[in-house]
Amino acid sequence: MSLWVKICANTSLEDAMLAVDAGADAVGFVFAPSPRRVTAKQVAAIVPGLPSQVEKIGVFVDASAAEIASAVRTCRLTGVQLHPDAGADVPTNLRAEFGAGLRILRVVHFGADAAENAAAYASDANVDGVLVDSRTATAVGGTGIAFDWNEARRTVFGGNAGAKLVAAGGLNPDNVTEAIAILQPWGVDVASGVEATPGKKDAAKVQAFVVQARAALKG
Repeated sequence: MSLWVKICANTSLEDAMLAVDAGADAVGFVFAPSPRRVTAKQVAAIVPGLPSQVEKIGVFVDASAAEIASAVRTCRLTGVQLHPDAGADVPTNLRAEFGAGLRILRVVHFGADAAENAAAYASDANVDGVLVDSRTATAVGGTGIAFDWNEARRTVFGGNAGAKLVAAGGLNPDNVTEAIAILQPWGVDVASGVEATPGKKDAAKVQAFVVQARAALKG
């Protein structure tokens, strides 16, 4: 088993290349209100400078299927991350337009209905994986706050065996080993946990996160 590692919320080619050089599988770009928000024009300028084998994932919160499709084409994204507000038709429409080459992830916020929602998304033939994140009253991602991993193991992760579940929310180089040991996820995703300041990555933290995540899986 290999671990999928995504470094999210990149705002420059320099930061995205830190993830590439550290050995991440994917880099993410936030197309939603956030201190880390980027435009399609910005990402379209960044992507050509990245290696073809690295996945380029766009994060969308309240965009329509047409808006998401436009960003995929303009920026040459290889994947999208859809928050719960996206309708059930969005993955269907994106799959019809872009085929199996586009990785489609759905987001579940950890809570009372997380296991049920994760199961529903995982059963959707147009969804490739489910990202389990934390949220606050004012932010739907990038919160820097971890959810209860032990409870999540018992409910979401333990109850959806075989699904491609990605752990996110509050991860950093110091706790990713523990998170992987408890959750045994298919992948991990980090944004604020490897930053120097909001929207600016810390090279040492990015490197350490990927190293610790890979080592945790081998352990």
